[in-house]
Amino acid sequence: MTRSNRDKWLGHAGRLLVGLILLFVLLPTIVVIISSFSSTSVLFFPPKGWSLRWFDRALAYDDFRKGFYAGLIVTAWASSLAVVIGTMLAIAIHRFDFRFKRLLEGVLLSPLFIPHFTIGLGLLMLVAQLNLGRGYALVIFCHILLVLPFVLRSLYVSLHNLEQRIELAAASLGASPLRVVWTITVPLMIPGLFGGWLFAAILSFNEFTASLFVTTQANQTLPVAMYNYVREFADPTLAALSVMYIAVTATLLMLANRFLGLGRVLNVEGAR
Repeated sequence: MTRSNRDKWLGHAGRLLVGLILLFVLLPTIVVIISSFSSTSVLFFPPKGWSLRWFDRALAYDDFRKGFYAGLIVTAWASSLAVVIGTMLAIAIHRFDFRFKRLLEGVLLSPLFIPHFTIGLGLLMLVAQLNLGRGYALVIFCHILLVLPFVLRSLYVSLHNLEQRIELAAASLGASPLRVVWTITVPLMIPGLFGGWLFAAILSFNEFTASLFVTTQANQTLPVAMYNYVREFADPTLAALSVMYIAVTATLLMLANRFLGLGRVLNVEGAR
């Protein structure tokens, strides 16, 4: 066998291996999609019959609707505030040297390796000691802590790729530091800002472990509502809800990629 033929066969074998790995990863999703159309009241695979009634139940179930709206409120506030706070912190850490800079950065990035249930449990114990309620403010604060590291990493990339000579040119023309940041730095960071917000929104809406400790029945998010549901019922409703969740998420990502270009937003194209 010649070298070119061997390389060709190795290429085919590599693509086949990648395809098998992807199939293995997607297999649970395929099982969930098929099971969501089951006609029986108990989850079976393969289904003994076919029905769409579980999709109707998922849309009509009151706790799911309330959890969805609560999740939107928490996600909107947490992701937006995380971007605002993260922008100020990222610029300060990236551009200035000050005492305890590394310590501050380590604290801000600590949720990347601290288990989320530890953060949620810690906040629950804190508000209990302070006799504070578990309202939306606590849930939003908890989510900001969890998504802030991802916002910072996205903004660091934008700041690293930003051409500082433009800022220096604006400053040499008499612009104040605040004006330079507002009119030059922030507009050039828009891809990183949107990328950070997108990561924060996805992570916040899907957050479950910490939310389980800090939410109540009145402000529980959709993942918590799904957890409470599966503790009481074993029907395919959750499978149907998961299928809708996957479809909506995939559609939003395709639209974002079509009109905004996720490769550019997330600095993937620039890294090539």
